[in-house]
Amino acid sequence: MPVVDAGRWKLNYVEEGSGTPLLLIHGLAGDHKAWLPQIAAFKDRHRVIAFDNPGSGLTSAVENPTSMQEMAEDVLRFLDALGVESAHVVGRSMGGAIAQRMALTAPGRVRSLVMAASFARLDPVGRRWLESMRDFVARGGSWTDWAKLFSPTFVSNAYFNTHPEVMARIEALIGDESRDRRSYVNLNNAVLSADTMDEIGRIACPVLIMAGRHDPICSPTATGWMQQALPEAETVWFEESSHFFLMEEAEKATRVLADWLARRG
Repeated sequence: MPVVDAGRWKLNYVEEGSGTPLLLIHGLAGDHKAWLPQIAAFKDRHRVIAFDNPGSGLTSAVENPTSMQEMAEDVLRFLDALGVESAHVVGRSMGGAIAQRMALTAPGRVRSLVMAASFARLDPVGRRWLESMRDFVARGGSWTDWAKLFSPTFVSNAYFNTHPEVMARIEALIGDESRDRRSYVNLNNAVLSADTMDEIGRIACPVLIMAGRHDPICSPTATGWMQQALPEAETVWFEESSHFFLMEEAEKATRVLADWLARRG
């Protein structure tokens, strides 16, 4: 697979299709494989690009404290290396925070911005969950136990109770003991310190907010703050879902994204 040296990190990525570029940025500890359904759905109409986040997959580790701004700068250099002048950007969770920084730093590079299960500032409950996840890793707890402890926060109660096989696969994936602890802690701290509430209103491109009604991490409260700061943004709620609504309500999520991209041209 190709790798681009973006400055701070060497980003491993995939791209498929042709047309207007569509950049997919995953959340904390996410790699490109989480975007496979979206790549398949949109590659016939877009040049779809997805990369392993720093500290995940085959991208280099996050050895030092970092910030959303630093990650956004590397993503912009990554686009330079691929010859992408501008792109529609879909950012999930932490990816949405990175995408905000891209739109604020280089407005002409972001054609439209989709923030899925994301935030401009975490609310106190979301912060507490992230702190607990970070502290468990920092204390040396196993990733297997981390996955069992925190996986219920990622999906709704109903989904957790009715999809045991799916949850077992998710826990096996996020419980991989090869995951880099230092990268996770540094990225978690970057998420906790991220705050664009005083700036997000300057984002000039079209914005779509997608949010899970039962999400305790990027909560309805945090979503409401973004709606207030971006009164012209469109918002779509996933009423039955939590943080992983792209999986829980996959058909609706794909339909919403397809409609958004079609209207953006």
